[in-house]
Amino acid sequence: MACERATQKDWYKILGAKPSDSVAELRRKYQKLALLYHPDKQKADVPAGEVEERVQRFIEIDQAWKILGNEETKKEYDLQQRENNLTNEWPLHAQIYLEDMSWNEDEQCYTLSCRCGGNYTVFKSETKDVSLVCCDTCSLVIEIL
Repeated sequence: MACERATQKDWYKILGAKPSDSVAELRRKYQKLALLYHPDKQKADVPAGEVEERVQRFIEIDQAWKILGNEETKKEYDLQQRENNLTNEWPLHAQIYLEDMSWNEDEQCYTLSCRCGGNYTVFKSETKDVSLVCCDTCSLVIEIL
């Protein structure tokens, strides 16, 4: 079974900021970007496709400020980011070629025994999409090459 990693927008990156930036610095960066991407500030000769991209960018900038500009939501976001970073750093057990795993014809899957006694399993239907596979018992992961 494939491992899932939650992907969440990096609000600091959207504002071009760092978690260590003060609220005043975050505000300054937000204001600069908001002026640059605000729909009312766009030139008339901008192509329609680019206008839509700039509006989307402005919406992201605004969302980033709503989260990072409030001390409480910023603290909550920072804690969530730290938690995500810890859980996203999977302990990689090995890098394995799919062909080196055992094929189970009945269940239509590849398996490999983990050092804990559990198994890594990749179903035939997942072979093209999966690159990381979690052990069904412990927290170790293999990378499919």
